[in-house]
Amino acid sequence: MDINPVLLLAAVIVASTPILLAAIGELVVERAGVLNLGVEGMMITGAVCGYIAAHETSSATLGFAGAALGGAGVAALFAFLTLVLLTNQVATGLALTLFGLGLAAMVGQGYATTTVVSVPKLPIPGLSDIPGLGRIFFTHDAIVYLSIVLVLAVWGFLRFSRNGLILRAIGENHEAAHALGYHVRRVRFFALLFGGACAGLGGAYISLVRVPQWVDNITSGAGWIALAIVAFASWKPGRLVTGAYLFGGVTALQLNIQATGLAIPVEYLSMSPYIATILVLVLLSGGRAPGSLGKTFHASR
Repeated sequence: MDINPVLLLAAVIVASTPILLAAIGELVVERAGVLNLGVEGMMITGAVCGYIAAHETSSATLGFAGAALGGAGVAALFAFLTLVLLTNQVATGLALTLFGLGLAAMVGQGYATTTVVSVPKLPIPGLSDIPGLGRIFFTHDAIVYLSIVLVLAVWGFLRFSRNGLILRAIGENHEAAHALGYHVRRVRFFALLFGGACAGLGGAYISLVRVPQWVDNITSGAGWIALAIVAFASWKPGRLVTGAYLFGGVTALQLNIQATGLAIPVEYLSMSPYIATILVLVLLSGGRAPGSLGKTFHASR
């Protein structure tokens, strides 16, 4: 069985979408100076919330809305713990990842169903008819297009808007930003809600489109990959797309190689996307992180 390059490249975009969604949300969070290691927990919470909402309502739209709310809910809990109670960001993020995995496993019991909620394709008129390129880029569902729009919107927001400049200033030096009268906690709270909602959408894309079914640990470490890609991208939206599509490309390729029946142990193929991500991080990382990243903000100082 030969690998069709057009179908492979189209599959790369689908495989990259959950990572891209989670990573663009985390990029905004980290540019605001918060290190959120709970992305995996938010993704799997979004995956189970989206799956349940979609199957209870028979609506993919409501499923993705439920996923965004689920991810934002966990993010709001993280915000309360780290911004109000001033808990350690690393420890809190790790705890919420474990919490999300356990919560999803409990809530998802009984939802292993063979029925599929359809997420319709939205071919772009005219562009989808372009030979080769049309099938690769312009025949996807709305969430794929949304992921690209979000990347462009975040890039424009951070680079050209006043609020984006304020967010970046808070991420670089939250004490100086506070002294100038900016609301550090408020900005970080809304950044966390946005990041959680994006992670939830990414999780739901896995459970409703990529798989599509509910099984425990369905995200399989996608949240950790999203975190790594943010560092690989040096906290820049443009490079983020490259990192997400690189991981998605290796993922799609290893699945296609399995389908060809080549005599390569499946364990090696399964771990190849993660090995490729580690190698890229080692070779290409080196951008400067936001100055206040991971530091606790005390308004009384």
